[in-house]
Amino acid sequence: MATRNMAQHGSRSQPYDGVRYQPAHNPAVPRGSASSGSSSGATFPAGSHYADFEKQRGASSPQALTGGRPRQKKWYASKWVKIGLPLLLIAIIIGAVLGGVLGSRRGNSSSSSTGSGSSSGGSRSSGTGQSQIVVPSLDANGNPVYPSKQAIFANPSVPTYTTNSTLLCSDSAFAAGSGQSGNYQVRGDHPRLFATATKWDCLRSNIAQDAYLAYWNETIFANATKLAALSPTNYSIDGGLSGSGVLDVAREVQLRLKHWGYAWKMSNDTKWADRAWQEVLVASGNSSDQYFGNTGDNWNSQHFLDVGEFTAAFGMAYDWFHDAWTAEQLDATMWSIITLGLQYGLNSYTESTGYGWWQTTNGNWNCVCNGGLTIGALAIRSEDPTGIAAQVLGYTIPNAQQNCAFGVTSDGTWSETSDYWYFGTNGHAQMTGALITATGSDQEMLTSNPNFNKTGLFHIYGTGFVQKFNYGDCGPNKYTATANGLMLYGDQLDIPLYALYQRERLDAPEPLSVLYYNPEVNGTWWNGLALDHYFPGGGNAWASMRSTWTDPTGLYAAIKAGNATGHQTHQDIDAGDFVLEALGQRFFGELCQAQYLADGYFSSEGENSERWLYYRTRTEGQNSLLIGGLNQNVDAQPPTTYDSTAEAQDVLEYSAPSTSTAFFTADLTATYNGTSVSRAMRMINGRRQVLLQDEIGTINEAVQWRAHTNATISISGSTATLSLNGETMQAIIQSPSGASWGTAQPVRLSTDPALPSDSISQDLPNPGVTVLTIDLSASAASGATLAVLFNPQWPNFSSYSTPPVVAIDQWSLTSHN
Repeated sequence: MATRNMAQHGSRSQPYDGVRYQPAHNPAVPRGSASSGSSSGATFPAGSHYADFEKQRGASSPQALTGGRPRQKKWYASKWVKIGLPLLLIAIIIGAVLGGVLGSRRGNSSSSSTGSGSSSGGSRSSGTGQSQIVVPSLDANGNPVYPSKQAIFANPSVPTYTTNSTLLCSDSAFAAGSGQSGNYQVRGDHPRLFATATKWDCLRSNIAQDAYLAYWNETIFANATKLAALSPTNYSIDGGLSGSGVLDVAREVQLRLKHWGYAWKMSNDTKWADRAWQEVLVASGNSSDQYFGNTGDNWNSQHFLDVGEFTAAFGMAYDWFHDAWTAEQLDATMWSIITLGLQYGLNSYTESTGYGWWQTTNGNWNCVCNGGLTIGALAIRSEDPTGIAAQVLGYTIPNAQQNCAFGVTSDGTWSETSDYWYFGTNGHAQMTGALITATGSDQEMLTSNPNFNKTGLFHIYGTGFVQKFNYGDCGPNKYTATANGLMLYGDQLDIPLYALYQRERLDAPEPLSVLYYNPEVNGTWWNGLALDHYFPGGGNAWASMRSTWTDPTGLYAAIKAGNATGHQTHQDIDAGDFVLEALGQRFFGELCQAQYLADGYFSSEGENSERWLYYRTRTEGQNSLLIGGLNQNVDAQPPTTYDSTAEAQDVLEYSAPSTSTAFFTADLTATYNGTSVSRAMRMINGRRQVLLQDEIGTINEAVQWRAHTNATISISGSTATLSLNGETMQAIIQSPSGASWGTAQPVRLSTDPALPSDSISQDLPNPGVTVLTIDLSASAASGATLAVLFNPQWPNFSSYSTPPVVAIDQWSLTSHN
């Protein structure tokens, strides 16, 4: 698919509708003595954004280095069960935490580029015309709250890009290489990453003309101010240097430098450059006052994600503060990039280092590592006296084209999980955005994979009203990954839906959003967008169905039937797994990852991997059928089918017609090692109810239907009533006759293989979670059809349907009318 240079704008087509230099110490700054302990206590500072973030997350902050020995990281209970958390469970950006974007965000109509610096967040302009913010507030789950009387929704328009020279700030042209792919020459001037001087100058004067940019700008300044009041980032080791290393630290440093760099470029206030230099001095290991890792490997090559994130952070700082820092400061930063980042990157490509394994994977590691090295190399390419930057670009760009870009599978699904989509696409977008402005080309990062343009649909359809379809590992708490790459993809791939969708989200106020976003985008993102979508490829077939895009109390269901292999050891054994939301509650959800530091957790995806010892990865830890108490076959790729009446929302207060439906079916026979099993899900009765049906062939083992819920359960025979936060849903067993509900604790079975004996390699507790069950003996299960009807108790609604039990292979769009 053709891409568009950032410096160009004009008419648009219709939107996509579903693409060996030895490390040495920094010569400009004398090194301090490295101590074995932390300089600032055991945890992140009280009152910092971490305290606020973790209060929302419900988990403790990562442990710091104390007494010279890293503490083991503790993983706590499942966070999906804390209904009401923001949708962006691990990818929430500091702008949303510090900026107070939850709740009402109405305010005055203008914002200075210098920001207030003292408010708790930005204010939304009421605006008019194209500069109007159409959603003045978000709910507790991060959903846009649409005012029903707002005139803009009376006639929603199709997403598009217009041409408005008064709004768009373009980058200056770069002639070298004529923007051709494969030419890694960079422009000679700074800034060159994400925006040129021309664009920064334009933004300073034009930002108040667009309400979104003005709101983000004010929020960014408020967050930059709060970050500046904190002490330099502490070197907090998470589970050992080869465990999760100092990834939190690296991303915190990047978060800070990005905010301060933005504030400097928009205000020319040297206080931001001064505070950034203080951070760089510490994070390069050149401060005599604060320990920051092992000299020469301060950025921790043992966990190479750390190197990637630190290198990106320093690359941005070097570029954005180029007109603020002295020559000595710039040289010091450049040498840190070379010796602590690029040299290790080059070695990983040219030598047997043991830390370059990510170069042959297509997941988030490849994007983050290649992306960080690329940003650092682009930043110093024209000043680097060693030639390492040019060499690194010769490796990272081709490698990312063939690996990072293919983290997106044929249907747009990310190869790992929905949460790792954030890490992967964030790294990809940063690398791509930097390449566009520095080299004049995206270097095929957007086109080497012809299906990359679909990945925004994966994110949009995988996001419910409460949370994402967060199967597999949800990932640890990392603070800089957002979905704002959608704004870059929307602009470059000419898919305005992506930008319109993302600009209303919780994590939108962030420095790169301002640089990615094209304010010429116009329209209503949900207008004409189908309610359902089927993702059949990539070894992870799944489908998403909903009753509406704009009512957060609506119905949302997602179901999957893929295999557990080919996902960089982040999947569970979970064919047939589903989530279900209604009335603003997630009634059935996911437990997310187990203990990342447990023995064998990332050992392999093979049938006998130690990963499959842990409850949260096993079939019993999913919302699936459990047969004989055993795991499913990890290599099976179940055949699936799907159909939908294909309604698309076209009005704000949308009600689906009574015949509207969608369904997904999966033949799970190979998943259960030859036992004939099928599972299917559909919406019925105008998308007011959900039917889940299983068919079991001849079998000699007991079967247990399992689904994890945070609700309080009341059982009366074949009816279970689930109550959650004041809302209720009934689950009714339609078939087989005589079957009844039960409950179980979310713990491993007594027949499961033993866990390792050490204290870390144990199952995590799941407080507040109950497993709703149906138990069938072998004789009762053999040849059985197990049909369960879910009836959310909608206000002022009583017209519930009792559909016929229809064989799955006879399902059609009209079979249950």
